[in-house]
Amino acid sequence: MEYANLSPVEFRHLVRQGQFTGPTSGYCPGYTQANLIIVPQADAFDFLLLAQRNPRPCPVLEVADVGSRQLHQFAQDVDLANDFPRYRIYRDGQLVQEVTSLDDIWRDDFVAFLIGCSFSFEAELMDAGIEIRHITEGVNVPMYDTNIELHGAGKIQGQMVVSMRPIPGSQIAKAVEVTAAMPRVHGAPIQIGDPQAIGIQDLNHPDYGDPVTIRPGEYPVFWPCGVTPQNVVPK
Repeated sequence: MEYANLSPVEFRHLVRQGQFTGPTSGYCPGYTQANLIIVPQADAFDFLLLAQRNPRPCPVLEVADVGSRQLHQFAQDVDLANDFPRYRIYRDGQLVQEVTSLDDIWRDDFVAFLIGCSFSFEAELMDAGIEIRHITEGVNVPMYDTNIELHGAGKIQGQMVVSMRPIPGSQIAKAVEVTAAMPRVHGAPIQIGDPQAIGIQDLNHPDYGDPVTIRPGEYPVFWPCGVTPQNVVPK
């Protein structure tokens, strides 16, 4: 966490130079973080429609121009092909590679979407006295595929992904209140305390991220997650 208090521009430059390639939870507190989804222009309308129909897991912060690696509103001094610590590349619906730069594969027909990220509300939760366990343990937030069907769009269909944070029972109401006020980064939890109700069988084996400790008196609290598009990439 040595870079935790850098400004967003300073942090992006660090990433652009290849000096940081890990999860960004806990960094740049007080600023909005985002997930990045890049699709060919032929799939862009379907994805935008999917996001419009499913604003909880896919809250759109900005859409870049076709072929552009820059943004107009959300941030300045941006290179979308290099300013994210890691990029997961899917072909024909399958994950084929994870890289730290898209320079070699960037195309003129790419359309980039910024999707709100729940890392954004973690500083607010900590300010309210709520521990964020994956930050404490130095790992990525655990994320799980669910049985919650999305409202599909064209050939983009699938289920929601959720992130999980263990919260003491006495602090759940406060966690709901804090995050409900931030709908552009997923808002309030979608499920509390019953993972099997949304199709999660084993909290110790997340589909993305890392497992965390759940202590006595704590409940797993699940938020819609911006990783959802990885679960519904076009085949």
